[in-house]
Amino acid sequence: MSVESDVSNWKYSHFLINKKNKFNKNDILSILSKNEIDEAYKIISGWNSYSPTPLISLNKLSEKLKLNKIFYKDESKRFNLKSFKALGGAYAVEKITKGNKKTVISTATAGNHGRSVAWGSKKLGLKCKIFISEFVSESRAKVMRSFGADVIRVEGNYENSLNECIKQSNQNNWQIVQDVAWKNYMLVPKLTMAGYSVMMKEISEQINNQKISHVILQAGVGGMAAAMVAGIARYLDHIPQVIIVEPENAACVLASIKAEKTHAAFSGSTIIT
Repeated sequence: MSVESDVSNWKYSHFLINKKNKFNKNDILSILSKNEIDEAYKIISGWNSYSPTPLISLNKLSEKLKLNKIFYKDESKRFNLKSFKALGGAYAVEKITKGNKKTVISTATAGNHGRSVAWGSKKLGLKCKIFISEFVSESRAKVMRSFGADVIRVEGNYENSLNECIKQSNQNNWQIVQDVAWKNYMLVPKLTMAGYSVMMKEISEQINNQKISHVILQAGVGGMAAAMVAGIARYLDHIPQVIIVEPENAACVLASIKAEKTHAAFSGSTIIT
């Protein structure tokens, strides 16, 4: 598709300014610390397959929109996984297993997180069980199987696949590596976020001290977006405006800002919190 046709069709249904947003580096780095972020980069950058992904300048698009520069961080090149979540799951697998080759890894996914977990498990020679809902395409399941994972399809939505993952993992003593947190399950999602923060480390070096005015991030579960905010606090001197983009049928960040607390967003096929 051409730039002309793409731009002319871009629309958003809701836009909300978070008036209570106060970007405080110390507050942010008290949740995901400088040491945790730095350790993630040190470990991941030491992997044999590691190399920074490209930061592409979208010149035609910036000209069309009459903006100075637009950069695109191309995560599809990361470990050949073609996934913007390639970093987090694999890093969490390595950290949480601590070299124990007998650990069986499990997770629930719609595809992107599962690819990273399956790849990370294969890299360490670990067995991996991945739970997907009936709405996940077979092509995504096939990719995860290609990394040696057993893929278990569950009737219903993502929430059903997560519940089944938790149930079977508790029964079989499997290690869940999930990118969403719940009560008494905080460490692994935090490790996953630390892995994602490597993207901002790379960006900070690729922009050559240019001041970025805005950072646009995707939110589903929200872990990647939160990790990038932490990365901004860690690596950038100039703090840009952060814009979160999410689908209408899973707009949990928008709902949470409106409610001024964590809020669930419901749709026909998924529940996101």
